[in-house]
Amino acid sequence: MNSSKQILFLALTIIYCCMSNQVYSQEKRVSTADFGTLDDGKKVEKFTLRNSKGMEVDLITYGATITKISVPDRKGKFENVIHASETFSDYLVKFPAASAIGRFANRIERGQFSIDDQQYNVTINNGKNHLHGGNKGFAKVVWDAEILDSKDQPAGIKFSYFSADGEEGFPGNLKVSVTYILSDNNELILNYEASTDKPTIVNLTNHAYFDLSGSSDISSHILQLNSGHYTPVNQELIPTGEIKSVKNTPFDFNAPVAINARLVELDPDPKKAYYDHNFVLRNNGKELLNLGELYYPLNGRLMTVKTTLPGVQLYTGNKVGICLETQYYPNSINEPKFPSPIIRPNEPHKSTTIFGFSIR
Repeated sequence: MNSSKQILFLALTIIYCCMSNQVYSQEKRVSTADFGTLDDGKKVEKFTLRNSKGMEVDLITYGATITKISVPDRKGKFENVIHASETFSDYLVKFPAASAIGRFANRIERGQFSIDDQQYNVTINNGKNHLHGGNKGFAKVVWDAEILDSKDQPAGIKFSYFSADGEEGFPGNLKVSVTYILSDNNELILNYEASTDKPTIVNLTNHAYFDLSGSSDISSHILQLNSGHYTPVNQELIPTGEIKSVKNTPFDFNAPVAINARLVELDPDPKKAYYDHNFVLRNNGKELLNLGELYYPLNGRLMTVKTTLPGVQLYTGNKVGICLETQYYPNSINEPKFPSPIIRPNEPHKSTTIFGFSIR
């Protein structure tokens, strides 16, 4: 083979290898599989996102739900750090899942609110109140999915859902999306968007139950929150409208403290002692705020949380994980002093929350 043919052969080989590596890289970053089937025959898909560090995130179209966040500990052991199941039927019952929550996360007192002097009544599904979007909300429906896998950007999945005017009692046709992006910095980025054709309310979050131990050891987690205030609640967990300082209370997590260290101050009965409270972040809604971190010292896993939203709900009630639900305040539509969750046709909703994972 003469030199010119050798050069041509080498060039073609390099091009082929590059193309092969590109295809392999794309296949490695995103894969799909069937996850289950609803009674009406509708298929539920699972997507797996992978980054260059070996981190994996599984997502399903049912509820735009996260079913796995696999990250290493200080010994390099990868484990799922959210409460989840590999069995689809679990998600069809009352299962604590990392689903997208809407139209309105948390509670609305008596399921009633007014916009522009028009009163609305939404589903009552939590005693006398509305909780997490109603009987189905956004967590019990199948979302459309679009794979985002550009070589110049981190891979992701965009889930979209159309909520018709009157669904669960909420006004306005709502187009909503949540995009999950996995970066090579071991960050899971959640971008929320919603637009409407008439004034309505939107409060979108994810209800992930984090367990950095990988073994349901919730009590040994250390929490730190950059919040000086919280919103006190009544016996029905509806905010009283006050915004109180966390100083000298069991709600002060400005310095890292074990999650269960002061539960007795909430209630002497261990069965009733848990957090289900909103912490005030004083965010401007545009810039990402570092709201704090969750740490498991026995294996070194550390999770940081950033958000553009004004509050975060800390929930530890069912003992299977720790929820940090970035949000508008509970019942904010009925409290003029709280940040408003109202959106209008020319004022869409956009927010971002980022969960970052590392080792300490």
